[in-house]
Amino acid sequence: VQLQASGGGLVQGGGSLTLSCEASASISNMHTMTWYRQIPGAQRDLVALITRGGRTNYADSVKGRFTISRDNAKNTVYLQMNDLKPEDTAVYYCRAQRFTSGPPIYWGQGTQVTVSS
Repeated sequence: VQLQASGGGLVQGGGSLTLSCEASASISNMHTMTWYRQIPGAQRDLVALITRGGRTNYADSVKGRFTISRDNAKNTVYLQMNDLKPEDTAVYYCRAQRFTSGPPIYWGQGTQVTVSS
């Protein structure tokens, strides 16, 4: 399964962006779809996840500002990001996990989000 992330760009603080992650195959059988982000020299951190059953979880730093959703019919996961802050600047990656734990796990190539102050 290949994941194609898109929607990143440059935005002013307080602005909004919507990231998309389109899969090359059905995501309806993927248990968990997750967005991560990474800044240079740091580890990749979880931003938000959504399970096949629709349960969501968010990093504390984005709660109330970001919303994750999945459209199984379009094989796409979205990350709506509102009230963006300079500290949200990072490369954002999507990940698909087939089961509740363990492999197979698939990663997208990342999309850059830059928030200016």
